[in-house]
Amino acid sequence: MIPPGQTQIDSIRGIRTELAARLRQRSTEIEATVLARIRALSEPVQVGDPEYIAGLREAVAESIDFALTVVEQGGDWSGPPPTAVAEQARRAARSGVGLDTVLRRYAAGDRLVGEFIMGESDRFSSEALRIVMSAQGPQVDRLMAFVAAQYMDELEQIRRSPAQRLAEHVQRLLTGDGPVDTGGLEYELGGWHVGIVAKGPDASAALRGLASGLDRQLLSVPRDDRLVWAWLGGQQRLEIAEIERFLPAGMAPDTSLAIGEPRQGLDGWRLTHGEAKAALEVMLRKPQALTRGSDVILTAAMLRDEVLVKSLMKTYLSPLEVEGQSGAAIRGTLRAYFAAGLNAATAAAALGVDRHTVQRRLRKAEAALGRTIDSCYAELEVALRLEELDGATPDSEVVGSVE
Repeated sequence: MIPPGQTQIDSIRGIRTELAARLRQRSTEIEATVLARIRALSEPVQVGDPEYIAGLREAVAESIDFALTVVEQGGDWSGPPPTAVAEQARRAARSGVGLDTVLRRYAAGDRLVGEFIMGESDRFSSEALRIVMSAQGPQVDRLMAFVAAQYMDELEQIRRSPAQRLAEHVQRLLTGDGPVDTGGLEYELGGWHVGIVAKGPDASAALRGLASGLDRQLLSVPRDDRLVWAWLGGQQRLEIAEIERFLPAGMAPDTSLAIGEPRQGLDGWRLTHGEAKAALEVMLRKPQALTRGSDVILTAAMLRDEVLVKSLMKTYLSPLEVEGQSGAAIRGTLRAYFAAGLNAATAAAALGVDRHTVQRRLRKAEAALGRTIDSCYAELEVALRLEELDGATPDSEVVGSVE
């Protein structure tokens, strides 16, 4: 005999399971909506900080997964808070983001997830959704208490850390906040500089080896256990080619460098760091031994504006999916053509096809775009780079030959 109330309990369990499954199918949409909302609660320190932005994306994704697990399991579920949430709380403390801003973001995210839950009212009764929602509040409180604890623990460690005091000193110099004070840096700001952001488990050691091998001063500021801001300095200009020659023998294989251009003086010290951070935007998506800021300036700038990224993809890549034919070969040909400096013969050699094949594909690209490649090659090249970074594809996938 079924105990009284058991049928209702089983029914709620089934509703939770189905509701969670439906919401998980919309997880990409939910993440994008939450990110857009919480970015409105920004602070100046976060602008242009790629490691903070990347951590924010990961924390939002894991927080939404946490919330949907609560939807599925109910208020009694006691799983651990996501690792990315703890890491981002600590990163926020190091970056000077206020705890009130951090907690307001979680509150805003919770409200949006609640809106998505109640948006399922066409399929589930309002009473069932009310029961589901009643479990969310205590779990959100638990998550926010965890975030606050992680944040305050990091602040306490910062107060006792000489490395953090150096980081704060460097941050003030970068932003121009207050008088220029170079005391304690053990680094000459009046000479030449190359800004670097190094990523990898042995990033600090790799930078020390690089500075020693190139006979340069090193100013190094760890951001976490895998990411380091650094500058190589000296009285003589350091060419990027010298760094590139050193890399094969002098760098650990799991270390990646994002670098700026050689710049001089305090303003140059700031500028080359900004260029290295722009290179980091790309390097985080496409890891390689060295990413040079001057090579990816346009791509990095576009990555900071999701609307413009979508516009580029729609305008310059979607049309290349010609009806009945695959656009993959056209896009590959365009990449080779741009890499060859707009030389069809060199592109053909790189692709292992004849020059006429390259020219046919280029004409098909122009017909699909409704414009000549010469008139839009910068936009088209950036769109192709963005596609490589994010694994994006045009709207339709049509398989075929373009020969």
